[in-house]
Amino acid sequence: MSDERPGSKPSKSARKRDIEALQRLAGQMTALSDAELQRLGVDERLRRAIDLVRPMRPSGARNRQLRHCVKFMDSTALADVQDYLADRQSRRLAVNRELYMIERWRDRLVNEGDEALQSLLEDYAALDRQHLRQLCRDAGREKATGKPPGAGRKLFRYLREKLSAAHEKKINT
Repeated sequence: MSDERPGSKPSKSARKRDIEALQRLAGQMTALSDAELQRLGVDERLRRAIDLVRPMRPSGARNRQLRHCVKFMDSTALADVQDYLADRQSRRLAVNRELYMIERWRDRLVNEGDEALQSLLEDYAALDRQHLRQLCRDAGREKATGKPPGAGRKLFRYLREKLSAAHEKKINT
């Protein structure tokens, strides 16, 4: 992990940074299931050490156990785990980004009405205009009267279903 010069030992600070990075990785690995760890080829001793960390609350004991996990970690063998965790994080971010985009469309449709609806239909022509307009009107009425957001949720579910399908279609083509 650290930059080592040929013929010289890494500095104490560099060794500390490497150990802290491995400790953070061990902490992230506690969120993975046993099946995921096994599929990624994690050593059995490391999996047992991680099993001990999982039920612990954040404390000094948990930190000590994570440092103990580092003893069983081989940084070259953990490349697959690091790639998997990075991919998992990027997928989570993509899903969150999509949900925020859908929320923004729902809010625009409720607040701006037909102008936002026209803009949405330009981007996603496959949507059912009449059904979408009815959902928007119901959500707008509900917001104006101060009722609980049942129609707004219905609009959000419809948008999530249709826009997610449209995004999947774009990705697959």
